[in-house]
Amino acid sequence: MAEGAVVVDEQRAGRVAEDPRVSELREAVSRLRRALAAHPAPLPDRDAAEEELAALDAMARAGGPELSRLRRSLLLVAGAVGSVSALSPSLAAVHQAVDNFAPPADDGVPPPREGE
Repeated sequence: MAEGAVVVDEQRAGRVAEDPRVSELREAVSRLRRALAAHPAPLPDRDAAEEELAALDAMARAGGPELSRLRRSLLLVAGAVGSVSALSPSLAAVHQAVDNFAPPADDGVPPPREGE
């Protein structure tokens, strides 16, 4: 089935197709929340990270999240758990998902590759 037909079928069924960026953000936030919950070591800022992850999830569920608010939440989460290497892959996924909401650069310079 053609991609456009899927959207039309979903709209006819009363469902609106979710923005793939929103889906990716929700999935990344969910993975980080699970990884944080499973991390056994006490973290002084665990509560702050959990609150911001809940806020990120709520913004994603509401649709059309505001980039500046996403970045603020990402910064707070990174500050709270960024030093925990076991959480870094999940945190990187959230970072990438937030970056997907940024407008494309018009300066002709490609964005940095992951790990640079």
